Amino acid sequence: MFNALSEKLDTIFKKIRGKGKLNEKDINESLKEVKIALLEADANYKVVKDLIEGIKEKALGQEVLKSLTPGQQVVKIVYDEITKLMGERLADIELSGAPPSVILLVGLQGSGKTTTAAKLAKGFKKDNLRPLLVSSDIYRPAAIEQLTVLGEQLEIPVHNKDKNSKDPLQICKAAVEYARVNRFHPLIIDTAGRLHIDETLMEELKKIKEEVKPEEILLIADAMTGQDAVNIAKSFNESLGIDGIVLTKMDGDARGGAALSMKTVTGKPIKLIGTGEKLDFLEPFHPDRMASRILGMGDLSTIIEKSREAISIEEAKELEKKIKKETFSLEDFKEQIKQIKKMGSLDQLMGMIPGTKKIKGLKVDDGELFKIEAIINSMTPKEKDNCSIINGSRRKRIARGSGTSVQDVNKLLKQFTQTKQMMKQFSRMGNIKNMFPSIS
Repeated sequence: MFNALSEKLDTIFKKIRGKGKLNEKDINESLKEVKIALLEADANYKVVKDLIEGIKEKALGQEVLKSLTPGQQVVKIVYDEITKLMGERLADIELSGAPPSVILLVGLQGSGKTTTAAKLAKGFKKDNLRPLLVSSDIYRPAAIEQLTVLGEQLEIPVHNKDKNSKDPLQICKAAVEYARVNRFHPLIIDTAGRLHIDETLMEELKKIKEEVKPEEILLIADAMTGQDAVNIAKSFNESLGIDGIVLTKMDGDARGGAALSMKTVTGKPIKLIGTGEKLDFLEPFHPDRMASRILGMGDLSTIIEKSREAISIEEAKELEKKIKKETFSLEDFKEQIKQIKKMGSLDQLMGMIPGTKKIKGLKVDDGELFKIEAIINSMTPKEKDNCSIINGSRRKRIARGSGTSVQDVNKLLKQFTQTKQMMKQFSRMGNIKNMFPSIS
């Protein structure tokens, strides 16, 4: 989402980092460019104006101008101010001690409420809670059925005993009572949306809020709509009162202004972000980490957390043994590819690694992972265990079997050899735990 903004900011900061000393003119010119870059990213004008004034006030201080590394000092100030702009720290979803805590999801039609409800429930299930889902959307065709299907996929119960009811309020009341009696916690209510904000929608939501007394009201907003998402959040907050925001479609090609402006304009924090369509792709919103990504500094903390979720301690320890004994095979390589796919798209992961955005011509393609799996699946067990026996005729057979070319097979074997060498070096250096944080 922030690729274009990151590239522009990197170009701006490269100029000031290259100067031994900075004067007021240098800083003013740089901040003018930063302001333009943020506005082009569709950030709110007043938010950007106040942000630039705050940065300028600190950047013109004597401790910066007389510093040995003034360029780095300015970048640090920009990082601090953008972090503050987006909320400074992680805002958790609040649950009550006595079940059932009710989480009410609101938003316009098409913002991703139903999918987000399922993603949220999956997260709570991972935390050993007993979530219950219910849809009060009686207007959108198949809305209740969609949530039911998602619940079945995740093996999470969906309360749909009142699915034929024409009264959203009655559906919500019955679900709260069912959750209370059966000790479900939390209850996640997926409400109806509209194509635009109207009095009927708000009146319905106000009645539901008054009746079920939710612990959290979360607005589900589509990040792809830019400043419209901010304006929608402001309207929902003024009419209904929300506790936080979930920004969906953060993996899209939107310019990111919604994430930069939301907290300041609404006074409510972004609590979660949707980073893909899969039901795993919902993550907490860390303002400091997002600021780091925007400024091209990467986000290793999130990569480590994702790796811990994707790779179990047992799997990591077994892999460590194989690397140390040098028995790491192509089958093991394929398994690692599967673990990487669980963590998200390659493009997202590469964006979290510091410095990768500065590598010109670097392109990552998730299709390559599928191609690698197909090639390895076309090999015999002996070939997977000992790739040195794969001669020219074997390579042709593997290429035919996987629907790829001999060049693709050669490329994979080269990558595998390089990976084994790298792993061997890490193992000898005693840095194996840095590669697999799960076993730390």
